Formats: sequence, C-alpha cells, structure tokens
Amino acid sequence: MKMNYHPEVESALKENKPIVALESTLITHGFPSPKNLLVAKEIEDAVRQEGAVPATIAILDGQITVGLNEEELSRLATSDARKCSARDLPLVIAQKGNGGTTVAATMVIARQAGIPVFATGGIGGVHRGSNFDISADLMELGRTPITVVCAGMKAFLDLPAGLEVLETQAVSVVGYQTDAFPAFYSRESGLPVDLRVDTPPQVANIIRARDALQLSNAILLTVPVPKAKEWPAAQAHPVIEQALGEAEEKGMPGKEITPFILAKIAELSGGQSMGANIALLLNNARVAAQVAIALIEG
Repeated sequence: MKMNYHPEVESALKENKPIVALESTLITHGFPSPKNLLVAKEIEDAVRQEGAVPATIAILDGQITVGLNEEELSRLATSDARKCSARDLPLVIAQKGNGGTTVAATMVIARQAGIPVFATGGIGGVHRGSNFDISADLMELGRTPITVVCAGMKAFLDLPAGLEVLETQAVSVVGYQTDAFPAFYSRESGLPVDLRVDTPPQVANIIRARDALQLSNAILLTVPVPKAKEWPAAQAHPVIEQALGEAEEKGMPGKEITPFILAKIAELSGGQSMGANIALLLNNARVAAQVAIALIEG
C-alpha cells in the first residue's frame, strides 16, 4: 500500500534517524476542538525536544499519511473523520475518506512504514462486565512487533482481564521506572508488570532480543503518569463508576463507548482527568523518543 510521507519523516527513514509514531484518534475523538490541535502539536514538540522525529499517522482522502504538516493537522482536528481501528483501514481507504487511527491501526501502519517505536496515551482493553468486548488493540499487540509506549490501559476498563489477554497474546509488559502496571490517570493499579526497567538502553536491549528471536508480538512499555499530575485512584474511582453507569444507561454502541466515557469523566472531574491525560501523553512521547534514540545508538 502506497503511503504519503511528510518530508521530515521520509528523510529520517532514509538516514536511519530516530522516529516516534503517534496516533491520531486523540485528535479526532480524544479532545474537543481547539484543545485537540494544541495537544497534538505539544506531543510532536515533546518528541522533537528529545531529539527524535514525530510521525503522526492518519488517513486523509483515502491516503495513509505518515507525518502530518500543520495544515493537515488542522484539517484533521476540524474534520468529521472516522475512528479507524485496523479493520476500518480498507473501508476508509476505499471510500477515500478521512480517519483518525487508533492504537491498533497506528501499529499496523507504523510497522509497514518501518517505525519501531510508537507513543500513545492508554491502550484499549476488556470492558468491564463483558468478556467479549475486547479491544482490537490487544489483538494487534499480539501480532505486530513494534514497541508501544503507554500509561497502561484506560482506567475504566477491566485491567486484570486485559493483562490476562496480553499474557495469552505473548505480549511482554514492561514497567518503566515502576514495578506496578499503571492505571492511566493513576500511577499504580496494584497489578504487577513482567519486568521493570529504568533506562532507555535497557528497553532497547529488550527490543533487540525480541527481534533476534523473530517474535511477532509487540512490547508494551508502560510509563506512570508524572506524579505532579496524577489523579489518585481513590478520587478517580467514583467518577469513573458514574461515567460507566451513564454509558450503560444510554446503551452506547461499541465504537462510541470510549470517547463518551472519556468525555464524561473529564466533565465530572472538573478537568482533572484531562490534565492527567495530557501530562501522560507528553511524558510518553518523551520516553518513546528516548527509546527510539537508544535503539539507533545501540
């Protein structure tokens, strides 16, 4: 499949410079306008400040686009784009539509583009009360060998069930400067990770070992939200429960559940959840850039 590359990304690929893939559903479905565009630019700036090249991925007019210029970012931020998981990619491409790529879709494209490190906020997982509502993110992590840097799974999900699925998918769950699996807004979930690492070169060594074994699964690098911006679990729990209850009352369809719950949590928390969300996105971008650099330098 032909891809359109931003000149900066194309040059970085040719010159073997560190690149960080970034998803675009946070622009199309994650934040209200104009906050979505501001956050997207801040994330790209965070990657650049660490010395790597950001590659925000999206579908524009049916074309896979790896790295967006300012006009394309602005257009995506104000367009009625489809939320694209991996299954949606051929549909949007065939219809020449616009799409914001989820974790799963971004992983697929980043892998095909030759970008080994991808930063996001939180991955999808298993929705509470349903063993069948399992995010495609978890499935893609089991079959696409890149490294995903995140703050764990979104906090309103069934985290133990999600970790069980990742274990079944043979996905290594690594804690970055933590022994506990992060809970998105909160630094700890009380659940363990498979291994703790403390430096980017240690992460790079794990990636090289995975590649030498020719394994097809991703590595999930989980990074706690910065302590100063943490939304403690004790405060978050009742708000999350209320948001989940409202989503159930409304009978939200599958694709709309996550954007609805995130927006409702932001509303009910008085913006505290959004502050934590932005902080972890920027932090993940910085860590991903450091890992991308260590992978090149090694």
